[in-house]
Amino acid sequence: MSAGGRVLVVGGGASGALMAAHLLRRPQERIHVTIVERRPEIGRGLAYSTPERDHVLNTRAASMSAFPDEPSHFWDWFQASGLAREDGCTDAFCFVSRRHYGRYLDHLLDPYRAGIGDGRLDVVTAECTALRIGESGVAAELSDGSLRIAQAAVLATGHGMAEGAAPARSSSKEDTVLIVGTGLSMIDTVIALLNEGHKGRIVALSRNGLMPQPHRRNKPLAVDAADIPFGTDISYLTRWFRRTIDWAVAQGGDWRDVIDGIRPHTAAVWASMPLEARRRFLRHARTFWEIHRHRVPEESLARIEKARADGRLEIVAGRIATMREGPDGTEITYRLRRESAARSLTARRVVSCTGILRPDATFRSQLLAGLEARGTIRRDPLGLGLDVAPTNAVLNAAGEASRRLFALGPLTAGRFWEVTAVPDIRNQCAALAGTLAEVIHPDRQLDSLKRA
Repeated sequence: MSAGGRVLVVGGGASGALMAAHLLRRPQERIHVTIVERRPEIGRGLAYSTPERDHVLNTRAASMSAFPDEPSHFWDWFQASGLAREDGCTDAFCFVSRRHYGRYLDHLLDPYRAGIGDGRLDVVTAECTALRIGESGVAAELSDGSLRIAQAAVLATGHGMAEGAAPARSSSKEDTVLIVGTGLSMIDTVIALLNEGHKGRIVALSRNGLMPQPHRRNKPLAVDAADIPFGTDISYLTRWFRRTIDWAVAQGGDWRDVIDGIRPHTAAVWASMPLEARRRFLRHARTFWEIHRHRVPEESLARIEKARADGRLEIVAGRIATMREGPDGTEITYRLRRESAARSLTARRVVSCTGILRPDATFRSQLLAGLEARGTIRRDPLGLGLDVAPTNAVLNAAGEASRRLFALGPLTAGRFWEVTAVPDIRNQCAALAGTLAEVIHPDRQLDSLKRA
């Protein structure tokens, strides 16, 4: 392949920044990258733009390198920057403030920026409103009125988050706050409220009332692929999981060893499951998997438990029946699990911490709605995001894989399932960078796209 070529990355959060870094670090191809991101900063997104010092990564620093072939890359940068000393992190098993990780992702791209690097990175602060796909490349229409041309495009827009999922401030420290959801976003929100000195009642409600489990120092179990019952239904797979955990505990280990040991095989297990088995998992087992798989630092959970013990936080398992605005705030009726009688609550503030939105909300974006209307993309059979090939190539309405349009990260959960954490996304980026290097042909003329 001749030197050069351009890839357009739509989305400049963690997924987009990682994708750009993997493309740009391939010096032999001299690939140029354009990132289109509506926010002024790259690499932050929702997760890493938080100003809260106590909002920490839910994965240890040792596992947060941007590059699978350089496992200590993040920790080395964190030490060299002086931030490890500032945060009191003495080893790579600490949990780093998320705002620092956003700085790391931004730093990855410095060697390639115009003015301070080799100029192969172009960042456009705008929104991509439309994409046209041609035989030789793609043309992107941006909200600033400009047109950007590339040989290939990667959709890295992450997942839509529920409104209010970011930590919310109450209007008064005495207000009653209702948090809908009891997962990771709830923990962030409660910690933010506690940090600002909130004294009012905080109620967190979800169907099961389950919270993420805590991290412990553990060693992932070496799970051989030959021992995994690929292609079985969810009931058999669950029994195998429980037997494996029982065995690990009998050997002096922990259930975390099994959860972490299966991680390299998760995508293969997911792909091997019949479609109906995956649907059953999403209906019946998803919550239980996620609270064990996506854990929180013990220090964060300790603050939550102390707030509960002090009577400042209530965790409720139930369902909201009605919500309406009243003279003193939002009036909510809800039913506890296994109870038919409704209870009532008036909250001055309601914060949605239900996490990822339903895909129909994600597809309401102008870009994705337009691509879907033209048949350029389609939803995956489970309704989790985009339908993609194993190569991350987007599938059109007829099920044909695009040669020019790709997707990664949470948008591809239907195909790969575990693609929300950096260790999973970086592996996607490494593989996709190799694919894109073979796909783009910089010697082809793209003038036809400009005239289309």
